[in-house]
Amino acid sequence: MKVNLKILTFNKILKKAPIVSLDGQPVLLFNQQHLSLLIALEHKKVKVFSECRNGYCGACKTTIISGSVSYHTQPLVTLKADECLPCCCTPTSDLDLKLSPEGCDVVTRPGITAAQIIQPQTKS
Repeated sequence: MKVNLKILTFNKILKKAPIVSLDGQPVLLFNQQHLSLLIALEHKKVKVFSECRNGYCGACKTTIISGSVSYHTQPLVTLKADECLPCCCTPTSDLDLKLSPEGCDVVTRPGITAAQIIQPQTKS
């Protein structure tokens, strides 16, 4: 029997998709499926006030707790170092935003539901 060993190489261009969290709660894996951070957040039912589509820039201004973003469109409003406009940016690293995760679809481990996390009481 002949075994052919091949050397595996990895494309260094491929990077891990950033995890976007809200107040420390992981909500989404930003895998370039959406054009902007705002669209990805809206898809996960995150409550983000925005007037971008109505011509008012700056309404979606959000505080960044940690992480970084890059802009595909130059923001029209002045931002502090710890702020971003989700409508015109994408995360470049894991990102934690000062937004409430309440009511949105949060990330859970596959195959685990809330009912499975609760430990049943055993009879003694």
